[in-house]
Amino acid sequence: MKRHKSTEKNILVAFLLNLLFSFIEIAGGLLTNSMAILSDAVHDFGDAFSIGVSYFLEKKSKKKPDENYTYGYLRYSVLGAFITTTILVVGSVVVLVGAISRIVHPETLHYEGMILLSILGIIINFIAAYSTREGDSLNQKAVNLHMLEDVLGWVVVFVGSILMKFTDITYIDSIMSIGIAFYLLKHAFDNLKNILNLFLAKVPSDIRVEEIKKEILEIPKVKDVHHIHVWSMDGVNHYATMHIVVPTKNDFEVKSLIKEKLKQLGITHTTLEMELASEHCNQEECVIHPVSETHHHH
Repeated sequence: MKRHKSTEKNILVAFLLNLLFSFIEIAGGLLTNSMAILSDAVHDFGDAFSIGVSYFLEKKSKKKPDENYTYGYLRYSVLGAFITTTILVVGSVVVLVGAISRIVHPETLHYEGMILLSILGIIINFIAAYSTREGDSLNQKAVNLHMLEDVLGWVVVFVGSILMKFTDITYIDSIMSIGIAFYLLKHAFDNLKNILNLFLAKVPSDIRVEEIKKEILEIPKVKDVHHIHVWSMDGVNHYATMHIVVPTKNDFEVKSLIKEKLKQLGITHTTLEMELASEHCNQEECVIHPVSETHHHH
């Protein structure tokens, strides 16, 4: 899996760049006295930390299944995304508080320093965004998104610093940092929602249970399908289990047709239980199952 190796290397590059830069930034923010730069520093430091966590957990999430984690370690990548997001939420709230107090008590800023730092910020984050642009794990996507947001954040600071240099309106700085914080919070909450859905074993958003049922019932010899369970390990790898009613028990052809059909629908791992119509499925659900709606028409 060459691809994953590169994912890890990219994440490491982004991590080192961000960590280094967030220290430069914290110093720069204090020297220029800019809240917007400090807010970006929090943001970048949060990213650096989260990328570190991602790097560690992404490595772990690639481990093969073993007797302790029979499903493998895929959820670790989701855990990485969760920790990252939480850090960003906390960072954003801290920045919001600081920026709001600044509006009440304005302070003098060093505009030239801000302009220089923001140019540096655009360059460094652009390199980091470029180095993490590939990869399909939720984690890698989250990292890349952060990088792109950082570039945008710095573009905002750059434009703002130039405006302030010419107008001397200092609260532009606070408005920028509040903007950055809200932008982050919105994304963070979207991320948390997706992560929560995975942990609650919700059916993945790109899968429709009704559609699965319809498609499987169209396969010849399939009399009925019930007990469909679909969930996702990490937003990429989807799993399903179900009971299939067939005329003869060991019909491998039907089985492989069903697995093929499910693959097309985006489900990579399936467990099928084949049943005969004469076997009465021993769980309650089958008695009142919607598929047997036929005997309502007396």
